[in-house]
Parts: sequence; C-alpha cells; structure tokens
Amino acid sequence: MCGVFGIRSPDRDVARIAYFGLFALQHRGQESAGIAVSDRGRITALREMGLVAQVFSEEKLRGLRGELAIGHTRYSTTGSTHWANAQPIVHNGRARTVALGHNGNLTNAAELREELAERGVRVHSTSDSEMIAALIAHDDAPLEEAVARTIAKLDGAFSCVALAENRLIAFRDPRGMRPLCLGRIGDDWVAASETCALDLVGADFVREVNRGEAVLIDGDGVTSLQAAPADGGGALCIFEFFYLARPDSRLAGVEVHSARVRMGERLAEESPVEADLVLPIPDSGTPAAIGFSRATGIPFSEGLIKNRYVGRTFIQPEQGLREQGIRLKFNPLAEVAGQRVVVIDDSIVHGNTTRQIVRMLFDAGASEVHVRISSPPVIGPCFYGIDLADEDELVAARRSIEAVRSYIGASSLHYLSLEGLTEATRRPESELCRACLTRDYPTRVPVEAAKLRFEPV
Repeated sequence: MCGVFGIRSPDRDVARIAYFGLFALQHRGQESAGIAVSDRGRITALREMGLVAQVFSEEKLRGLRGELAIGHTRYSTTGSTHWANAQPIVHNGRARTVALGHNGNLTNAAELREELAERGVRVHSTSDSEMIAALIAHDDAPLEEAVARTIAKLDGAFSCVALAENRLIAFRDPRGMRPLCLGRIGDDWVAASETCALDLVGADFVREVNRGEAVLIDGDGVTSLQAAPADGGGALCIFEFFYLARPDSRLAGVEVHSARVRMGERLAEESPVEADLVLPIPDSGTPAAIGFSRATGIPFSEGLIKNRYVGRTFIQPEQGLREQGIRLKFNPLAEVAGQRVVVIDDSIVHGNTTRQIVRMLFDAGASEVHVRISSPPVIGPCFYGIDLADEDELVAARRSIEAVRSYIGASSLHYLSLEGLTEATRRPESELCRACLTRDYPTRVPVEAAKLRFEPV
C-alpha cells in the first residue's frame, strides 16, 4: 500500500512539509518512514523502521535541508521488514543518483532483477522499488527519456515520487492502479498519494497524475510527459474505496467517505435485519455503519471503543502481531448487553478481527451479533500492492458464506454485492481493479509472487 509525498519549494522547509504530509499518509504504512532531500543536486536521506513520529525528531528534520523533498511510509508487499527495504531508496548509478519512493507492486520484478544483473547493476535491497530507481540511475539518456524508458519496462502497479538532477519527479502506471495527485502551495508544487495529505499541508488540489504520465518539476516549472499510453479505462484499486484510503480523501473525483456511506445504505437494502443497535468496527467501518443506520432507522452506537494508539491490525506484517493488536485495540461498551447488534465492517480478510470482536460482544452480553460487510468476499490474492499473496490466509477464498459465518461465530453474515459496491464508488466497472473480489486480473500475474522471494536463502 505505502504512502508517497513530494514537494519542491526554494523558500519553504521542505523536509518539515514532507514530515507533515507523511502524517496524513501514516495509514498507508506503519513499518518504516523516510524523507530524502535534494540541495542543489546533492541528495541526503533519512529512513528508519517505525512510525513517522518515531523516526523523525526536531534535530533530524533540521539536518534535512534543500529545496526538494520526497517522503515515504512503507507497508511491505515485496521484500522483508528490514531497514534495507525502507524508503526513499537512494541508488547511485552510472548516469545519476536517484532517490525514490514507490507505492504499488511490480508483477515483472523477477525479469527486471535479471536484466539489471546481466548489466552488472547491483541492487542492495530485496524490494522491487530499488529496481525502478536503478533503471533510471543507470540510463545514460536525458532524465525525461530515462524516466519514460523505465516506465515502459515496468508492469504492475506503481505510483512513484523521485529526486534526480535536482528535479522532483512523479509518475504513475498506465492503468492508474494506485492513486497519485498534484497540488500547489502558492507557486510550489506538491505530489501525494492522497488528497488528505494536500489538505494537511495547506496545498490546493490541482489534478491527479494521469495514467502513464511522468511529471518533472524544477525551477523552470512543470514538464508533463505521457511516458506510456494509458491502458484502457484504467484499473484503480477498489480496495482503496472500501478500506485503504482515508475517508477525507477524494479518489478519481469521488469523496471516499460519501462512497462508504452509500455502501452502507446499499448493504441495508440488500441484507435487512431486525436489531436494536448498529455498531461500526472503527474506524474504516464507521461510514458504512452510518449509512446502514440511516437506511434502516436502527440507532447508531459506538458500542466498540477503539484504542487509537494501536495501529491498523490488518497491515501488521505477521499474524501473531495482528492477533495481539486486535486484543489491544477494541473493547465493547456495557450498553450492548441484552441487545441484538448489527456489526458493520468494510471487509473480512483474514477473519481474525471479526471472530474476536464477535466473541467480545457475546461475552459482553449481546443476545445476537449480526455481521454486515460493505464489500464482497475477498477471495483472490493481490499482486499490485496489498499483502494478500497467499489464498490460504483469506478466510473466504475456499469457504462458503455460511462457513465463514460459522468460523466467526456470528448470528448471521451478509456481504455487499459486487454490483452494489461498484455503484457506490460511482466509477464504472471498466475503470476499477476488482481482482481480489473476482480473480479477474488486469495484468499478467507472476508465477512466483511470494513476498520474500528475493531474500537470500
């Protein structure tokens, strides 16, 4: 998933602005954070494991001086959770030095790694992101051409920000699978994964980076290059709409919060239930719960209290950490005792969170626990930047809905239909990637897709 941010400003503290931008994107990755700055072409980077607030101090930010900066929050989908894979990655090449932050996942990473090895180019990390930086860094062509030729070699999902030759670069894959937008603070340009980061730093949204476009920003202004032809209608990840993106962001012109409320309203229409309270699993289930409550007239209640000092359990890299995070994260209120409750969540992926919450609510005295999910069953692995690589981890991949209901222990279970979800996004089916819900992939998928496939044996 990951979050990326970039800014060019000769007169502002670009590292500090990047720091604030990363705060707005912390939900996209919790494993590591980093910022790279360019001062008259000299690149300095600081990246460490941990959350943004843990990685950066006032002293460290003061040491990052320049007129350009990029930042990254990492959630790993290729490569292990180690410092070497933290970003922005800096690669010193034959032609130039490149710092790069990448959101997405390449489906032809193995082929690219072989190509670089044949050319004698050594990569120091086990993520796919350094390969992008290495291809640009070792291309002797002018920067614009080097970026375009690199984009032409990549397949899969990539929304990137980079620094090279004292220029800020932002580019996006031809299918637009991951979001990337441009904004301005006065005359200064900003790039970010989501519009919520623009809001936080006081930037005005200008537009999204087009599919297959590379934008290069320097003292002379903005150069836009259609580096690769846009592929069909696009394939923006539908997971962004119902889970990943912040509700105050806009994707393809659609406010995420409003889309999630519509999902809840449609869910109420498709799967009504007699109950006393509607409870969200906060925070990503809250908008759909609001919609469900509005549509049914069943009172909305914050029956589950969330400890907001615990991060997203789904994007913890290990199963044991996910389960421990669930126990720390939620606690039911006494008001659920004797009540028939409807629990609304955005998805069931592994099933652990839902199963434990259902048990908590019954233990707290709920008489019935009905689960309603504002997306269809997640049944397929993702090869484009969400860590769903192993079908065995997906609770619905090989189970019927009744079997999932039995596994989580709910009184009843219903999912939103694929048609209902798509309509709630207000984007046509032809513009969305729904592969995790359909197994219909928009690209050739790799034979070997294990997250740690490039780790030394």
